Amino acid sequence: MAEIEIAGVMRAGAYSPNHIGNDTAIFNAAADQLRKRGCVVNIYSEDKFREEDIKEPVIMDMCREQASIAKLQALEERGKLVINSGFGIENCTRERMTRILLGNKIPYPDSLIVNTNENVIDDLRESGFSSCWIKRGDFHAMHKEDVSYCRHPEEAQDVLHEYFYRGIKRAVINRHLVGDLIKFYGVSGQPFFYWFYPFDEGHSKYGYEAVNGKSRGLHFDEQHLRDICQQAADILDVRIYGGDCIVDPDGTIRIIDFNDWPSFAPCRNEAAPYIAKCVLAAIKEWKKR
Repeated sequence: MAEIEIAGVMRAGAYSPNHIGNDTAIFNAAADQLRKRGCVVNIYSEDKFREEDIKEPVIMDMCREQASIAKLQALEERGKLVINSGFGIENCTRERMTRILLGNKIPYPDSLIVNTNENVIDDLRESGFSSCWIKRGDFHAMHKEDVSYCRHPEEAQDVLHEYFYRGIKRAVINRHLVGDLIKFYGVSGQPFFYWFYPFDEGHSKYGYEAVNGKSRGLHFDEQHLRDICQQAADILDVRIYGGDCIVDPDGTIRIIDFNDWPSFAPCRNEAAPYIAKCVLAAIKEWKKR
């Protein structure tokens, strides 16, 4: 693999809310693991990536800017290997993700996809929603206010209009699920998979873990958790992934969030070698084409 040059594209700080250091650390750890295996990894910021002509045949990225994603997609269509795919990253924006997961029968909360200037109280009541989550539908969350917990339909209506006044035109409303909140991390094609209870471990991004609170240790099938997360990754076209799910009291598991290349903060050292192996396996397969 010594002849393989990889462009490593960092994530812009605006898309690493409260996790800039963690996102940088896992990306650098994965790049170091690739260097140990004989690859040349040239690091770019998202700004530099957008401005320069990328010569490297392989791109490993954490991009989130819309212009960066468009460039990744164009490079992929020209034959370069891109991990994570720009198309996969776009699939993880909330409205697209919701449509894809529900359309492929991946366990996911009942959801409404709405314009933010709509009146939704009647629709929420007719759908049996009481407490719910409103999430910006057009892109990845950048601020705490891009994800909102609402206790009843009237509060949801007020929050939705706040989104409208902030210039966010589309939103996804998820039914709130009661149960144990689990955070997970995985790498496609590798045995690595890690899950934990974020509230219990004090791991937080926006503090919303407190809504479900301390886990009760509800029993669930761990292999089923792995399977549905990998199915979601395959359908969304994301190799390096993570997210959140809820375990119901009866053991039912449903994914509530899915992310392209998360921070892997509690398992960074364990994950980095497997991320490198995933990239190398993809390169090997790509060179056969």
